[in-house]
Amino acid sequence: MSRVLLTRSEEDNRRLGSRLQQLGMKACSLPLLQIEPLEETPQQRSMMLDLDRYHAVMTVSPIAARLGLQRLDEYWPQPPVGLHWFAVGAGTAAVLEDYGLSVQYPRDGQDSEALLRLPIWDELLSLPDLRVLIWRGQGGREHLSSTIRQAGGRVDLLELYRRGQPPGLADALAALAGDCRGIVILSGQALQHWRQAAGAAWEQQRHWRCWVPGTRVAALAAELGCTDVVICDGADDDSVLAAIGAHPITP
Repeated sequence: MSRVLLTRSEEDNRRLGSRLQQLGMKACSLPLLQIEPLEETPQQRSMMLDLDRYHAVMTVSPIAARLGLQRLDEYWPQPPVGLHWFAVGAGTAAVLEDYGLSVQYPRDGQDSEALLRLPIWDELLSLPDLRVLIWRGQGGREHLSSTIRQAGGRVDLLELYRRGQPPGLADALAALAGDCRGIVILSGQALQHWRQAAGAAWEQQRHWRCWVPGTRVAALAAELGCTDVVICDGADDDSVLAAIGAHPITP
């Protein structure tokens, strides 16, 4: 039986792989991103100390949520009152909710566009002094900040981690590729790392079934030559499982 290649963290891959196994599908794990937390700068420290001066905090990934909450714990015995908390998707929201925060997130998608369609943004974007803090990885989700700035708001970026390429990725991919005909790719950077690691084998691997979280990554995959792209309704486990179940790789 052909296997689905899961490419998030080992922890995430084990969780999703176990659920795939319950559905009679086989999976293997190959993280395409290496997460490296960033050291706090004096400017970032000021952002956290001034958290009560913001109207909203937007969190773009579970990793950003976990690392941001560690800093929140350090500076705030209790979160500031009146602050709007936003998450891009259900998985990120769950991290914040487990901490005890009231979180708003879109139910009709898990991308920047869906987040900004939430009705509360009509009110927030009308504020003359809107200030928003975005918790994210290095270089992530520019659409969020540009949209808010275009509306006249101020955006500060709290970059909490960088995403690098794991060492030995090309060899690890080559060792697993023989049994795989499908791959889960949940970010544009992961897609680029897959392309680079594949090397000369890309001509074959680009024809694998590729499950992606949304139209942006789907467009990037098409640009790189992928021929069998399935768009999930988001990057959370339930959305990925539903898409794989609806579009499984055939024996």
